[in-house]
Amino acid sequence: MGNSERHNLLMKSLGMGAGIGIHASAFAEAIPQEEIKVGVIGLSVHSAAYTEIINSGASSPEFTGCRVVAIFHPKGNPDVEFSEKQLQSFTDTIKGQGVEFVSSIKKLLKKVDAVMLLTNDGRPHLKEIIPVLKAGKPVYVDKPLAASLSDVSAIFKVSKKYNVPMFSCSPLRYVKEAQDIREGKIVGKVLGANTFGPAPLQKSHVDLFWDGIHAVESLYTVLGGTGCKTVSRTTADDADVVVGTWEDGRIGVFRGIRKGRSGFGGTAFGDKGIASIGAFNGYRPLVVAIVTFFRSGIVPVSDEETIEIYAFMEAADESKRLGGIPVKLSDVLSQTKMK
Repeated sequence: MGNSERHNLLMKSLGMGAGIGIHASAFAEAIPQEEIKVGVIGLSVHSAAYTEIINSGASSPEFTGCRVVAIFHPKGNPDVEFSEKQLQSFTDTIKGQGVEFVSSIKKLLKKVDAVMLLTNDGRPHLKEIIPVLKAGKPVYVDKPLAASLSDVSAIFKVSKKYNVPMFSCSPLRYVKEAQDIREGKIVGKVLGANTFGPAPLQKSHVDLFWDGIHAVESLYTVLGGTGCKTVSRTTADDADVVVGTWEDGRIGVFRGIRKGRSGFGGTAFGDKGIASIGAFNGYRPLVVAIVTFFRSGIVPVSDEETIEIYAFMEAADESKRLGGIPVKLSDVLSQTKMK
């Protein structure tokens, strides 16, 4: 199956049609280059960190003219909520950057040009993003994009309906070595890869959506994007091993860690060498990508790649239910129920 056939199957399976890609269109003109007012939905580690990076770096070229000006913190779900001490720490950091706390998404949208949806829970993201897209505001959505593949699909449908660009990805995508490997600078043509990272389980989400997304996204980053055909998963109390076979025969392996020392990393195997994917080196590269997206309206990660990453993790859950046998991504996509 070629790239165009795979693209059409992916979009048809999700009921979106082939024209899902959204580019700059009117958005580069709609947001003045000299001033981008950013709003945040959700109070989290990333809310505090991304706000501090943007506002304290306002004099650097990447962030000139861009500022976080308002935040709305919806009531969280107790099973994934931060402690009161943590929330207060995030609040103090954000207020210290001169950001206004507002009482609703509606009020937030009146003050901003673009939005970072950083709620620390995938479940409310669909509900939260609809008014933002309806208002015509480009959006970055924190991981996990949603709690299920059907909600992931629904979010992209809403983006397409209102013709407003949005994207979601892990900060691990922007590890320098991973980007260099993807571009062929370190190992040449990538023939396969292994990645690892924490994989705690959160019962309301597909297993790997919660934190497994980070190392799965690293895997897709170094392998160059879409093309996985089948996924199989071996699971135990302390770890998961997920093996993806790409249509061109390449193999990508994710190891999810739940016991012992943890961290992020991996290895890429190429026709010119073998190299470490590199360790996580901070949020700044992702935040630069987010601000660049707000300025241009051009999504840095294709809708197709993001959808396939979540389909990969959904297929891993299905393989687990079936005792570890390989599951076709095309079957998972075709069975996804649209909302």
